Parts: sequence; C-alpha cells; structure tokens
Amino acid sequence: MPHWLLPKEQLEDREIHRGLRMLHMDAVFGQMMVALTMGPFMIAFAVLLGAPNVVIGLLGAIGPLSQIIQIPAIFLVERTGLRKALTVGTALVARSVWIVVAGIPLWVPEGLRIPAFTGCLMVYFGLSAITSCAFASWIRDVIPDPVMTGFFSKRMMFATAAGASVSLLAGMGVDAYRAVFGNAMGAYSIIYALGALAGFAGVYALGVIPEPKMAPPGGHGFRAVLSRPFKDHAFRDLTFFLGAWAFATNLSGPFFAVYMLRRMELNMTWLLGLSVLSQVMNIASFSIWGRIADRFNNKSVLSVTVPLYFFCLLLWPLMSSWGIEAAMVLVLIFHVLAGIATAGVGLAANNLTLLRAPRGEATPYLAVSALVQGIAASVAPVLAGLAADTFERHAISIDFHWHYEDMQQPLDIMFSAIQIHGLDFIFLISFVFGLYAIHRLLAVHEEGEVSDAVVRREFFLELERVARKVSTVAGLRLFADVAFSRMAGYSKENSKKQRDPNGLS
Repeated sequence: MPHWLLPKEQLEDREIHRGLRMLHMDAVFGQMMVALTMGPFMIAFAVLLGAPNVVIGLLGAIGPLSQIIQIPAIFLVERTGLRKALTVGTALVARSVWIVVAGIPLWVPEGLRIPAFTGCLMVYFGLSAITSCAFASWIRDVIPDPVMTGFFSKRMMFATAAGASVSLLAGMGVDAYRAVFGNAMGAYSIIYALGALAGFAGVYALGVIPEPKMAPPGGHGFRAVLSRPFKDHAFRDLTFFLGAWAFATNLSGPFFAVYMLRRMELNMTWLLGLSVLSQVMNIASFSIWGRIADRFNNKSVLSVTVPLYFFCLLLWPLMSSWGIEAAMVLVLIFHVLAGIATAGVGLAANNLTLLRAPRGEATPYLAVSALVQGIAASVAPVLAGLAADTFERHAISIDFHWHYEDMQQPLDIMFSAIQIHGLDFIFLISFVFGLYAIHRLLAVHEEGEVSDAVVRREFFLELERVARKVSTVAGLRLFADVAFSRMAGYSKENSKKQRDPNGLS
C-alpha cells in the first residue's frame, strides 16, 4: 500500500493546517459532483426517462437506505484502522459510476434505462456509505475542537457556492441543448461526465489529507459496539431527533422538483435558479449561524431553524389555490426561508453530532447516527411515492362564501380559497411529522441554551451588520439600521445589552 495512505502516529501542526485546506477543496469538488448528479438533475433525469411517482420515491430512498451498510463498515474501519485508504478507495470507485450513468442514454435500450439508472445509484450509494463511515471518523480526529464550528461554516459556505454556480450553469445548458436538439437526454450525459470529473478532483484532495492513527479496537462484540451510542443518553436523544428530522424532510423533499416540473411546468433554468436561490441563502446564512452557535450553542440554533423549515412547508398547498402568479411568489419565499433554515440545521446538527462523539472512538457513534437517519430517510420517500399516487385521485376544496342580504341589492361573493390535491397532501403530511421532530428536539440539551427570541434577535442583528457593511450609501445604511432593529424587536441600546453576556443572565 502507498505510504501516503497509511496513518501516522502523530500529526504536526503544519500537516493539520494543510489537511484543513484540502478538506475545503474536497468539499468544493464534492459538492460540484453532487450538484451535477443529484437533486433536481436526478429527479429531472428520472422524469425524462418516464419514471412514475413511486419510482421517484424509490430513487430518493436508495441513498438513505444504503446507510445500513454502515454497520459492517464500522467493523471494517475498526479492524483495519485504515480510514484514509478506505475513504479514497471507495470514493474513487463510487464516483466512477457516474461515467456509466453518462452512457445510459447512449448505450442502454429505452426499456432498461430506469433499471440501469437505479442499479448505478445502488452501487454509488452503497460504496459511498463505506466512504462516509471512514471519512467521518477520520476528520473527527483531524479537526481540533476549538475551530470546528468556524471550520464547518466556511466549508459549507465554499461548497454551497461552488455547487450553486455549476448547477445554475448546467441547468441553463440543459435548456439550451433542448432548444437546439429538441431533446435534453444528451445534455445529461455531458452533465454526469462532468460530475464524475469533479468527483475525481475531490478524491485527489482526500489523498493529501493526513490521517492520525486510530486507538486500538477494544475487542467488543457486534452488539456491544452498536449499543454503545444508545447507552449514551445525550447522543441517543440527538440521534432520535435527527431520525425524526430525516423522516419528515424526506417525505416531501424528492417531490419539490416533481411539483415544479409537472404542475407549474417550469423549465430546468427556473428549477435550478430556484435551487441556486436557496443555496445563496445558505451561503449568506452559514457564517451568521456559525457565529450564533459560537456565541450561544448549537441547540439554540436548531430551536429556531427546525420550526422555520417545517412551517415553510405550508406554503406549498397554497400554491395550488391562488394561481400561477401567486404560486411563483410563494415558491420564491419558500426557497429563501428554507435556504436560511437548512443552513442552520445542517451546521448545528453536524457540529452537535461530531462534538457528542468521543474523540478516538467516534466510528460507531457517527455510523449509528447515519444509520438511524438513513433508515428514516429511506422509508419516507417510498411511503410518500405510494401516497402521492393514491392522493392523485383525491381533492379537498375550502370555499369562501360571503352573503349579505339586502332587499334592494343582495351581495354574494364566493371563491375557492384553498384547493388541496395530489402532492399537496404529501406536503401537509410532512408538516405533521415535522411537528413530531420539533417535539423530539425538546429532549436534546446542551449547555448555554437561550430562548428562541434571543436567537432570532441575534440573527437580525447579524443581518443588520452584514447590510451595513455591504451598503456604502448613508441613506441605505440608516434604513438597514432602523429596519433590522425593528425586526429584532428592540433599539440599538437594548441590542448592545443583549450582546453583553452579563445581560443574558
């Protein structure tokens, strides 16, 4: 085995700093690969192949369901201790699968394209489960605890910016290709090939990151290793919340693109433009949530962002009721608010999981967390796909009727206020399960928790600070000062008191 794949007894500061830079590079190229191969592109490709709702639900379930492979991966990592070698090797083979996917429109007969695409996804996600198990344990021992929150906020920000840029360009390329050739199938071959190349660049970055040597395995059996995270009450409560979050979000997640493609009849430029809008809000929010998490804690961030995301789901049933113009406004609002919310949830949940996993013994903790989330997230889209086909034949209409009796000129105003049918039911069901996820979050505790109102005020103050930096016009600076102070709910003098740690007590 090449020496650069072997772990070291001790890492020097110089090696750690270089490794952190390479982790940023891996995140950028890895997110570019994900942006070009997953999400809207995967759903749009499946729709183009003729996949029904139930198949789209199954495609959305393959990735999470593959997390069950984390169980044998735990013992593979523990027994070999070669986390870097496992990560690089499995990632290289997994990302090569996208070359095969690129060839599906060219070489696979039409009737076999959906099974071939499904098979490729199974291979990719299966190998990626081993990659993520080894990688999570590896970076837990590389990144120092004091810089973890700031590091991941920057890492997510760089990765999201890269993914948003390439996905928007690729979406415009799909529409341009369709306009020229009349069919977008060939465009997806190009996009998946580019995704594979980005993935290979990420593998190179992984090969440069150093790996500290693992602690020797404790010799525990299968049951003891898997039960260890569940005996840790704090980690168990966090894992159950993350499982509930994964189930609720994956009930509706795969069907946002389906809704916009089929019901709103948006093209790929619009679809990817909305996705980029959400990612831009991610980028703008990562540093803000990171500073708030550093100032207070991660649980405080979750207590605001989790409810925000689930209440945003209620916008989707309204889109069917108020016409296409109102629907476009609502879908824009959803992508803005959801981008802000998911940035906070992703950052805070990731930090909490890594911090709760003991250094040197993180493999079973992180793998069990991923497994629970994977099982929940794999069941959800399958059930949602079946339910979507069932509810396609059902509808609920809530009418508004205003009657005024007058002998001279009676008044009757009647219109349909809310119409719920098809996928609207899926979004409502997802919201209901989201309420349960919020309930599970209440059991998660962390030192330094503050009220939701304090976190919201801090968020608006951070927005004010950013707005004042961006604006060079005195009038706009004054407007930002007043507007965000009003949204925060107090004056500048009170805001300074809130920032004072003594004032919080």
